[in-house]
Amino acid sequence: MELLQKIESKKAKIGIVGLGYVGLPLLMEFVEQGFTTVGFDVDDKKVDLLNKGQSYIKHIADARIATVVESKLFCATSKFSRIKEVDCILICVPTPLTRYREPDLSYIKNTSETLAKHLRKGQLIVLESSTFPGTTEEVMKPILEKSGLKGDVDFWVAFSPEREDPNNPKFNTRTIPKVVGANTEEARKLVSTLYNQVIVKTVPVSSSQAAEATKLLENIFRSVNIALVNEMKIILDRMGIDVWEVIEAAKTKPFGYMPFYPGPGLGGHCIPIDPFYLTWKAREYEMNTRFIELAGEINTSMPFWVIRKLMDALNDRGKSLKGSKILVLGAAYKKDIDDPRESPSFKLMEILIDKGAEVDYNDPFIPELPSMRMYDVKGKSVELTEENLAKYDCVLVSTDHSVYEFDFIVKHAKLVIDTRNATVNVKDTDNKIVKA
Repeated sequence: MELLQKIESKKAKIGIVGLGYVGLPLLMEFVEQGFTTVGFDVDDKKVDLLNKGQSYIKHIADARIATVVESKLFCATSKFSRIKEVDCILICVPTPLTRYREPDLSYIKNTSETLAKHLRKGQLIVLESSTFPGTTEEVMKPILEKSGLKGDVDFWVAFSPEREDPNNPKFNTRTIPKVVGANTEEARKLVSTLYNQVIVKTVPVSSSQAAEATKLLENIFRSVNIALVNEMKIILDRMGIDVWEVIEAAKTKPFGYMPFYPGPGLGGHCIPIDPFYLTWKAREYEMNTRFIELAGEINTSMPFWVIRKLMDALNDRGKSLKGSKILVLGAAYKKDIDDPRESPSFKLMEILIDKGAEVDYNDPFIPELPSMRMYDVKGKSVELTEENLAKYDCVLVSTDHSVYEFDFIVKHAKLVIDTRNATVNVKDTDNKIVKA
């Protein structure tokens, strides 16, 4: 097979569609392993920055981008007519939810429609976006066949779910095993061989549907267990027991237990979303996913529980939430990254604003709040000075960035609502800290 030989000899040209937190790290790996690679994105600002050797993602250094550009093996473009130049096309586009918590496949569909205009024989198209079982075969492939080419004859399709964990010091794109699935032997061989060139290990499964389900299981597992500790947090809070202390004690058991941690709500591009993709698809088979949906309900209710704790704490100090000045610490969905996708901070700010509070935020990695699909919260990060901290009625810790000096914050704040156990080592002689 000509394409297989090109992949094995690293002569295959790679195209990556979507240069965000998934696509860009993957692109780096292909270039660094000697593949000529073209990055495609509709955002001309991203394209221009990359071609200048500059990064727009915190954990990907400018120097790494510059080295890739200097290698002459990479270029970025917004001209999708160049799709015909590449041999393997990897699709890394968002798969969010609608406001009714149903799958939004518009990015996959629109990308597939665009690709169909420029597809040629002999190409491999791999979907990496998290989605429900059947998307690759039932949604993407039929759209690609509008090109006049026949799937599994003139081109091949496969699915390989992304497993990115931004800023994780233990794992990166290259060292995380890659699940690959396709519905023909030829496609499985091609996609396995392709990722074997850049990833430490591939894990082939029998179909694209099995690969799609694998991604959902991974994140539903996390969602369910986070919901469990969130519910435990609420129960133990009523009992006057610190859930964080209980988790630390429980994780000393060397078998049969894995620690998960509560928070103000779920964030990131997968865990808040993926479970609802499966619940939606399950209805097609007349199945109810009660357990998964219950976990989703608990997790989505957490911001409201946090705000109730905040309101109670203000009330104990003779303050109402309406008219109070609140500073939210952190807009990223987890510590030490600049990714705000699905961050619970936005929901917290929305609730606070709706209830009449004056809300500001601080995040050293997100200097200005970006436009979000579901939220319209604007603002610029305020500086954490003694004077600024003192003027707020409450500081709400939503994201526990390592750069935050919580001794300093607690010392100068009037009240601190801690949703991340970030203040565990801070002496609180004035009873300013409330766990939530």
